[in-house]
Amino acid sequence: MSEQETPAVGSLVIGILGGTGEQGRGLARRFALAGNPVIIGSRSHDRARAVAREIGDGTRGLANRDCAHEADVVIAAVPWEGHGELLSGLAAELAGKIVVDCVNPLGFDQRGAYPLPVAEGSAAEQAAVLLPESRVVAAFHHVSAVLLLDPEIETIDSDVLVLGDDRYATDTVQALAARILGVRGVYAGRLRNCGQIEALTANLVSINRRYKAHAGLRITDI
Repeated sequence: MSEQETPAVGSLVIGILGGTGEQGRGLARRFALAGNPVIIGSRSHDRARAVAREIGDGTRGLANRDCAHEADVVIAAVPWEGHGELLSGLAAELAGKIVVDCVNPLGFDQRGAYPLPVAEGSAAEQAAVLLPESRVVAAFHHVSAVLLLDPEIETIDSDVLVLGDDRYATDTVQALAARILGVRGVYAGRLRNCGQIEALTANLVSINRRYKAHAGLRITDI
């Protein structure tokens, strides 16, 4: 496939590191509903298998290393605290693959959520440093896990901002995002611009708390 062709993504096996958390389970559920084979990854094989059974639709559960090895596209949905250690230990398994980072480095105190400083600039840029042989893309930061997991909600009213330095990889992730009903993948720049995208999640947390909502983003005029 050439760099300019629209990628065919319906048969891609999607692995989700940290797939037992709310965001990971929500994305797994929506991609499984869309018809993609999905692998839940976890530190605990048994925990991964249990969550995969809950999701159904042919979803499998494996340890993180096996998930990274077997998947075509891998989504990192792990807590920020374990982000660097996990990815650095899976560099060999993730070599040559598209790795989608949706991790938001946030802290919380009595005044609410706030972005944490990251030496590399963002979680996604840290992933790119740790995975030099992977195609790292940033996406899915602002999609509510509550909505993704709600069986009563068929359509997710949200755009997904997709950032990266590899055109084929960002096109692929945009196409994957569009497999979730109601969602559109929107290219939003190079990976170096991901810091403010991750930090914006703190603003959405504040909006959701004030208005008791599950707000997302829509980009107009495109």
